[in-house]
Amino acid sequence: MIIKKFIGKTESDAVEMAKKELGDGVVIMNVKTIKKKGFFSFFKKNQVEVTVALEEEGKTKDVPKTQPKEEQKQPEKPKETQIEKQIIKEENVAIEEKLDSLQSLLEKQLKNVTSSDDKDKEKNEQEVEEETEKEEAEMARFFKLLYNTMLTNEVDEVYANQIIDDFEKIQSTNQTIDYILSNIYQKMILRFGESKGIEEGKKKPRVVFFLGPTGVGKTTTIAKIASKFQVEKEKKVALLTADTYRIAAAEQLRTYANILEAPFRVIYSEEELKTACEEFSDYDFILVDTAGHSHHNENQRQDVKKLIHALDESVEKEVYLVLSATTKYKDLLSIADTYSKLTDYKIIFTKLDETTTVGNLLNLKLHTGAEISYVTCGQNVPDDIEDFNPQKTVKQLLEGRS
Repeated sequence: MIIKKFIGKTESDAVEMAKKELGDGVVIMNVKTIKKKGFFSFFKKNQVEVTVALEEEGKTKDVPKTQPKEEQKQPEKPKETQIEKQIIKEENVAIEEKLDSLQSLLEKQLKNVTSSDDKDKEKNEQEVEEETEKEEAEMARFFKLLYNTMLTNEVDEVYANQIIDDFEKIQSTNQTIDYILSNIYQKMILRFGESKGIEEGKKKPRVVFFLGPTGVGKTTTIAKIASKFQVEKEKKVALLTADTYRIAAAEQLRTYANILEAPFRVIYSEEELKTACEEFSDYDFILVDTAGHSHHNENQRQDVKKLIHALDESVEKEVYLVLSATTKYKDLLSIADTYSKLTDYKIIFTKLDETTTVGNLLNLKLHTGAEISYVTCGQNVPDDIEDFNPQKTVKQLLEGRS
């Protein structure tokens, strides 16, 4: 009697393996599912173990044929004598005893094979465990590299941990590192969300305010946007400045307005803002530069707040907070939190050409929930500005390149 175990992806696969090796006469004795072990066991499918038996050649005469009693039937013949009946009865009893003996033998051999295979199984389990540990080590190195790359790009540790933890929610099997990386890439893009720039409103004009601290390139950014609207999209644009604290800032915007041949006004109050909006009511856009100042200056913050809320609801308005990608993370948080008390806003990041890391873009997006609309990467007007591209930024975060 040959008793052997075969392991396959499915029961059919295991049985096919058995028949291929032992022939079609195999008898299935036992079927069980083998579950993978280890921390990364969900990456692998379970397997099926099938135990089969086959009678060795030369001993088949001891194994009863199927339907043994049917084989005792003979063609009709003269009535059996009492002696013949007794002989047939004894033969039947002998067959039944052989069946019982065979069942006991199979059970005994199966037990012995199982006991013997347990040793092999321990060896196999050890090999599987070593393989699993190797895979776990490789996966751990992958996530450590990914985590360190994000930290190098100055992604906040809290957000980096959240991103790494996302992989635990993936329940699919047979996952490769490429699959997990692709999944994380997609999730990070979703975290940035949809990005839209300034669009033409249903009503004219659309008034756009630009806020931010000093030195972030706010005035130059306004000039870039104005140039794109007027030169590339042939829209009518008017420029206003409420930055009466810095004469140089007002003169800079006036210079850009002269180049574009766009109207320019300096406004000192909410009433002057309303008057200017009425004067340029047939324009597509009115871009308003506000005073750049320390976000800790309460008086100037209140002046900006009054200016933003001076226009009634009949005027479509939009607010952008302009931030520098070179500003320290803690300072960015403080600036963003301060301006969020004044109004809702979208974000423009400047000076990406002056930094090698882009982690703060993700940090501010997740901290504020505000949409990032534009990024700038130089002083050239109007070339060095582009719509924010989440895919490009995520690639920089994951590949460590800017």
